[in-house]
Amino acid sequence: MLTAKQKEKVIEEFATHKKDTGSPEVQVALLTKEIKLLSKHLKKHPKDYHSRRGLLGMVSDRRRLLSYFKKVSLRRYNKTVKKLGL
Repeated sequence: MLTAKQKEKVIEEFATHKKDTGSPEVQVALLTKEIKLLSKHLKKHPKDYHSRRGLLGMVSDRRRLLSYFKKVSLRRYNKTVKKLGL
């Protein structure tokens, strides 16, 4: 789980304007950070099936958001994907 400071840092890096917390860039970046943390946890605890289910849900949400984002603005999508290394 991301701490408040980690979330702030990610939001600050990907925000399109000062009070931006809901743009696709920010949402995808937050989900990516959560997925990385949870994947690291699951490497250490491979039988944690409840967390694995949560991870699959997050991956699904991110995929859906990326699909929407690609339709809306391909240029911003490409920039965000490149920055996140997806």
